[in-house]
Amino acid sequence: MKFDSNLAWKEASASIAANRDVLLALAGVFFLLPSLALGLLFPQPEPTAGMDQQAMMAQMSEYYLQIAPFAIPMTLIQAAGTLAMLTLFTDRRRPTVGEAIKAGIAGIVPYFLAQILLGLGIGLVGGTLIAVGAVTGSPVVTGLMIAIVGVLAIYLFIKTSLSAPVIAVEGERNPVAALKRSFALTKGNSVRLGVFYLLVGIAFLIVMMLAMGLVGIVVALIAGAEGALIANTIVSAAIGAVMTLYFVGIIAAVHRQLAGPSPDVAASTFE
Repeated sequence: MKFDSNLAWKEASASIAANRDVLLALAGVFFLLPSLALGLLFPQPEPTAGMDQQAMMAQMSEYYLQIAPFAIPMTLIQAAGTLAMLTLFTDRRRPTVGEAIKAGIAGIVPYFLAQILLGLGIGLVGGTLIAVGAVTGSPVVTGLMIAIVGVLAIYLFIKTSLSAPVIAVEGERNPVAALKRSFALTKGNSVRLGVFYLLVGIAFLIVMMLAMGLVGIVVALIAGAEGALIANTIVSAAIGAVMTLYFVGIIAAVHRQLAGPSPDVAASTFE
């Protein structure tokens, strides 16, 4: 089946508009609050003048180790929120919000395992290719290998982008089977999906940059640099939550279109 990006966007927008209050509440609980807490409690360190690349990498490694005890549970919470929203978007049985959250929690383990398998696969293949490039001693070959790894990662992201709705909507609990099912659903539409995801991502990135820039300037004039930093963190978390909500709606619409469930679910009202 040929993917129709215009139809997917219309269905996602209609689903969100029809059930805005419930979805915004879920996005606030599962995405906004965790991201806001992470940003305010563990602000990302800024590189100082004169730092070389090795020092910056060491600084970031230390930062990620510091936030790991918080970031891992946050990732699990956001996974549950994603799966719960997908259930609300697409389940023909019209579950209540509580039932959708329970379904989301039940799908965390296979979803998380699928992401781990994907990450391990990219890391293994990517690490091997980059190591081969490094052994040659040629910056050109090494750069080429890094570019290949980047393209491979993007391709796998597109091909596995429907693993979450496969788990949440189809009830698949085998992470390998979920990844294979996503590959099958996206077959023949990888380029269209990639362009669609890219355009949506660019649009939200532009909105986020403009909002953070405007808010940062205004707040900096009123409350100084520290106030601007806090304001930008809040704006970033809020837009990020809305962006995640729309992306979940989009992958639900993409799954519905490629897998073939009834389109009348898109505008159903949540209980």
